[in-house]
Order: sequence, then C-alpha cells, then structure tokens
Amino acid sequence: MRKLIVPLVAVVLIAFSTCSCKNKEAEEKALAIQSAVLPEGREIYFDSTKVAPFFDRHPQLKDFQADVNALYRKHQYRYIWFDAKGIIEVGDFLYNKIISIASEGVSSSVPYRTQLDAVFQDTNSLQKPNTETELLLSSLYFFYAKKVFQGLDASKSEELGWYLPRKKQSYVNYLDSLLVNPSLMNKDEKEVLGQYYRLKEVLQQYRAIEKKGGWNAIDLDPKFKFYALGDSSATIGQIRKRLVFSGDLATDSGSNVYDEALKEAVLSYKTRNGYAPDAIVTPRHIADLNVPIGRRIQTLMVNMERCRWIPGDITKAKEYIVINIPSYRLTYFKNNAPALISKVVVGKAMNQTVVFSGMMQYIVFSPYWNVPKSIIKKELAPAMAKNKNYLEQHNMEWNGGAIRQKPGPKNSLGLVKFLFPNSNSIYLHDTPSKSLFNEEKRAFSHGCIRVAKPVELANLILQDDSNWTPEKIAAAMNSGTEKWYTLKHKIPVYIGYFTAWVDRAGVVHFYDDVYGRDERLASLIFEK
Repeated sequence: MRKLIVPLVAVVLIAFSTCSCKNKEAEEKALAIQSAVLPEGREIYFDSTKVAPFFDRHPQLKDFQADVNALYRKHQYRYIWFDAKGIIEVGDFLYNKIISIASEGVSSSVPYRTQLDAVFQDTNSLQKPNTETELLLSSLYFFYAKKVFQGLDASKSEELGWYLPRKKQSYVNYLDSLLVNPSLMNKDEKEVLGQYYRLKEVLQQYRAIEKKGGWNAIDLDPKFKFYALGDSSATIGQIRKRLVFSGDLATDSGSNVYDEALKEAVLSYKTRNGYAPDAIVTPRHIADLNVPIGRRIQTLMVNMERCRWIPGDITKAKEYIVINIPSYRLTYFKNNAPALISKVVVGKAMNQTVVFSGMMQYIVFSPYWNVPKSIIKKELAPAMAKNKNYLEQHNMEWNGGAIRQKPGPKNSLGLVKFLFPNSNSIYLHDTPSKSLFNEEKRAFSHGCIRVAKPVELANLILQDDSNWTPEKIAAAMNSGTEKWYTLKHKIPVYIGYFTAWVDRAGVVHFYDDVYGRDERLASLIFEK
C-alpha cells in the first residue's frame, strides 16, 4: 500500500462553500494550479482524443463524462493528479475518501474499485503520468463529490416534497480550490454543517452496535398493560438492557424491578424521541424500542442525505426560524443561538405542511381568517346547509363572495399570525385550540403551522423595535381590529423534514416519519 500523506479530514468543508468564481478569479486559480503542480514550462499534457475511448471502456462512469470534459478543457488537458514524481498528495487523499465512502452514509459501491486499488497498492512511488489513471481519478472524484456533497438531483428531491433551496456548487471550481490550497483539508469539519457530521458520528456508533449483533427484541408480558415505577417483570429487565444500548442508561444492573435508575433512563429515551416526558412504558413505547438496529441505521443515512441538500449559508443570517415537521418544533435563532423553542402543530397527512423556505415580512395582529375555498366546500358548505346560523355562531361573515372569520379570541388563527408570502399559502399563527399542544403527535392542521408560544415569538421578533413594547403588542393582539406591521428586517423561515436529529451534546433524537417520506427516499438512494 502506498503511504498516505494526507490526514483523514473532511473534503466536505469546501464543498459547502461557494465556488462560483468570477472569470478573473477563475483565471487566477487556473494559473495557481499550473504552478502548484509543476514549475513553469514543465507542465504535463495528454492527448484529448483519449477521453472518449476511456468512457467507452468504463461505461459505469459515463454519467461523469461531461464533467470530466469540462474539467480538462478548462486546464487545457494538463495532468491534474500527477506530477513528475507520481500521484500528488491530493490523489492519495481522494483515494482514501473514496474507499471509505460508506462512512458518509452512502450505500453505493465504487465503480472499478479493483482497478483503483491496483493503482494505490503499487509500491512504485515514481509512477509515471498515466492517462488511464488520470481519467479514472477525475471520474471518481465527480462520483464521490456528487454522492457525498450533492446527493439526489434537485428534481428528485422536489418529487419527494422538498422545496428548500438546494446549494449550488461547481465541482470543477471546487477541485481548483483544493489543488491550490490542500491545507484547507485540515480545518475542522464541524465549522460547516454540524448536523451532517453529528449524524455521521452516530452512524458509526450504530454500525458498531450492529456489528456486535444489535439489540434483542423486548418480549411483552401479557400480565401488564403498562409498566411503572415499582413494577417487576422479566420485560423490565429487557427494557433495561435495551436502554444501555441507546446510551440512556449507563450500566445494566440486571434487575427486573422498575427502579429510579430505570425511570431516569425511560424519561431520557422518551424525551429525545418525542414522547410525553412521563415514566410510564406502554406497548407503543416497547414497539419503538424494538425497531431493529438496521432500520435506525437506514434512518440516519436518509437524514444525512437530506443534509446534503441544505445550502451552506443557511446559518449565516443574524436571525432565522427553523421548523422541523416530524419533531413538531419551532426554533427561533438569534446570533446563531436558540432564543425560543416552541411546540407546533403541523398539517395532517391529507394536508401536509410543505418543506420550503420563505422570508417573514409581516406580523398581523387580531387577524381575520380568510377561509380557503377548499375548506368552504368540504366543511363550511355542509355545515351551513344544516344550520342557517352557522356563520353568525362562528363569528364569520361573507366578504365579496368569500367567507372570513372576524378577529377575536375564538378566531381560528388566534390573536396573531406571521406571514412569509409563498405560493403554498402557509404561515405561522396562534390558535384557540391550546390543548392540541399537549398531544405527542401534532399533525392536525390544514397545512399551516400553529405555534404554542406566539406571544413570546412576537415579543422576541420586535424586541429591538422601540415602537413595540410588550404592552403594545398585547394591546394590538386583543384590539379586535386587524393591524398589519411590516418588519424592518425580513427573517428567513425554513421548514424542514428530519426524522433523525443529533443535538449539540451528541444525543440522537428519532421522530415518527409523520408523512411516510423516509421509505421513498431510501428506495432512491440505497442500492438494490
């Protein structure tokens, strides 16, 4: 095996950066690369007519032929991966990353792996530039970049209901950056998109558990409908063993008694998996604990794929709002730190909340609810047919051929709504149905997002605006007269879909796949 001279660090760092350089910058980088590979006047070139026959001999790499052609046209068919002494250090690094691609949550096998291994197992450190190897490395570079950095094509992710903006990347320009400054590889991966790397770490942990045989299924004791503190059963002993695997319990005492230590472990498990924070264990919770290790690994990999679609600048805004549908949670970030965390209600299965982003521009106090035509047709029209006083009883009125609900505490939008104009007519709003926030699974709306802490959210958004004190905000919410306010600074709002999430402490959270999207995504990214 040839000695690898580059540390095992993330190429992904630069991949999430913007490489759409201006023409002048691109020219400067091209000159830098030329001098970085070989001194002036000693550049190595190859015959451009050899490119097409290479792909005829390597049909599994055909998808990357256009990228390879663009790469070498830009560099006038100079060798990129070789200098006079052989393959350069970036080539060694690329090889190491390619053979470890499974650690990135990618299930694809490496095309022409045997041929690739033969190159890097050659003990001759003075390999002469070889066009076949040169084109193989460039093709596999694009293979790796698109599998690990890009993921599914944007058209495929949109088919899966993902309308958040995808990051844009030129992998030709990215390679330029890497060749000019290999030291960029030594920077901390977690400076970029911490979630991807946290998922990656948990993936490694779960694969280690799988390698050791995983965890056993817990047997239900028919004598118990649920388990609580003080109960004794063989099932409790099995629960204890299972919670050691997931890290919720430090050690297994071997006891079959539901004691205080197990109680704390149960609370930990339920809290991070979206359940009510009580110590009761029901058959439903045991079914969740019995999800096989392989299934959890698949979930981790699916969510790593979603991370590939996120633009690298998403966290650079001074303030932004993130809603994760499966966790039923809103987080409002200011200065890259959570300023508010709130429960939310999202769309039910038949009225799914859309995954997209927008810019919050308005806060509407004491809002009217303009009832969508679909709700009028399906719900209001039958109700009005049975009860001629239905509109009056629900504080509604006709408005130019449409129906709206007047402002007030019983208004379906509550006392305030937050608008980020979009084609899906989705927004954040208060609700009079506060009890729904006590439910574990909160998919009840027609698509919009109900916020458990609307007053707190309004106060935080407006806290730097001297015209809006908490008292004025409360008065506007309860005035009974609709009032629109245009924000001085628009706030990015991101609605995402993650069924696995690792917090900054390294604790993994799994959430129900409320819209059943994981399986479809898995079918696209996993090799059959």
